[in-house]
Amino acid sequence: MSAAPKPSRHFNPYARLMHWLMVPLVIAMLFIGIGMVATLSPLHQTLLSIHKPLGIAILILVVIRLAVRLTHRTPPLPDDMPRWQRGIAHLSHWVFYALLLAMPLVGWSMLSAGGFPIHLFGPVNLPPILPQDVRLYAFLRAAHTWLALALFATFLAHLGAALFHGLIRRDGVFSSMARGRD
Repeated sequence: MSAAPKPSRHFNPYARLMHWLMVPLVIAMLFIGIGMVATLSPLHQTLLSIHKPLGIAILILVVIRLAVRLTHRTPPLPDDMPRWQRGIAHLSHWVFYALLLAMPLVGWSMLSAGGFPIHLFGPVNLPPILPQDVRLYAFLRAAHTWLALALFATFLAHLGAALFHGLIRRDGVFSSMARGRD
């Protein structure tokens, strides 16, 4: 009998590519969103014209990333990691996916409910996905803001955990996403 293959200590190349492709996009999106709500200058329109297509790009990428996650095994966490930390690590990843899916969908819904066009680039526009309704728009605008704050908090927690594993514990968790060789 042959032994079962040893699980890889690293994420597969597709997962790593999607992760590192999405990192700058999500960071840019968070700062563009903050800039949009913090300015009344003509820069607001420029930021908005970047924000919409970037949100849709993130939506497409997170769907691809979820497909990769569901079809490829993830590397095991260190054996000495407490069970509650493992649970939080797994939960935080699924919260991240949920937020990355929800943010662009809520933004698209919000603009639809507000009756605003969703222009991406050139002649490409997205159709409205909800009927125009000012109360629904107000609710979705607030939800988009709260989800953005939750995404930012989740991002900071994820970054903190990555740095903790990479700089303090040095247990291979950070390198599992940073490099690809066992």
